[in-house]
Amino acid sequence: MPELPEVEVVRRGLEAHVLSRPVQSVEVLHPRPVRRHLAGPADFAARLEGRSFEAARRRGKYLWLALDSGDALLAHLGMSGQMLVNEIGDPDQRHLRVRFTLSDRELRFVDQRMFGGVALSEGGSQLPPEIEHIARDPLDPEFDDEAFVARVRRSLPGIKRQLLNQSLVSGIGNIYADEALWRAKVHGEVPGPELAATQVQSLLNHARDVMSAALREGGTSFDAMYVNVNGESGYFDRSLNVYGQEDQPCPRCGEPITRAAFMNRSSYFCGVCQG
Repeated sequence: MPELPEVEVVRRGLEAHVLSRPVQSVEVLHPRPVRRHLAGPADFAARLEGRSFEAARRRGKYLWLALDSGDALLAHLGMSGQMLVNEIGDPDQRHLRVRFTLSDRELRFVDQRMFGGVALSEGGSQLPPEIEHIARDPLDPEFDDEAFVARVRRSLPGIKRQLLNQSLVSGIGNIYADEALWRAKVHGEVPGPELAATQVQSLLNHARDVMSAALREGGTSFDAMYVNVNGESGYFDRSLNVYGQEDQPCPRCGEPITRAAFMNRSSYFCGVCQG
């Protein structure tokens, strides 16, 4: 699933390529991606046609395009969703689900697995009410470090579970949690109260650093499912220290990286450095 850096790459691409262009038509090619619009695909299309995208915004793993009406087009990429900008007349992608024809180009929502989707958020231009419960992310200038550290230290779950709790801190997923924990030399199962405030702050700083580094590389791509709006992959997977590196030597101590089951996913860590 795309995490903060990947979604931010897409947001920046949308900001550069689709703003201030009227939506001439909307074609819903499969109803599932607009399933949250209870009035149906036809109403979804009608509500967007003639409007313009005025800003591209993000909170955590959600992004939205603010409309000149004060509403917003809210998107979540899920496991395989893509927001692509194409020339009018370009061949359709195999898993094209929704087409937004603008004045001189097309915005396309492509999703193979269809866990993601797009929705119209009424009055959601500044912040869609559907995601008000999502916390700010570590790259947000208004993120409250002190409050985050305090909440972590009084919460019993292991620190990795807390990093993945989007109501506590958004945008950090499995990849960047493992990478930040490795950098901070902290095991993901350590409960919050067992961490010193300086350790939690250090971990937060490492999360910022690793996500900023990934952002500079265009995000992390393991396959063709994550691409930017131009269909290009990111390259941060070449810089990962532990994630996906099972049995490879730890870059710091040389011991084999361990893979363990975690919340229907996998955790990767060094049993020596993070022990």
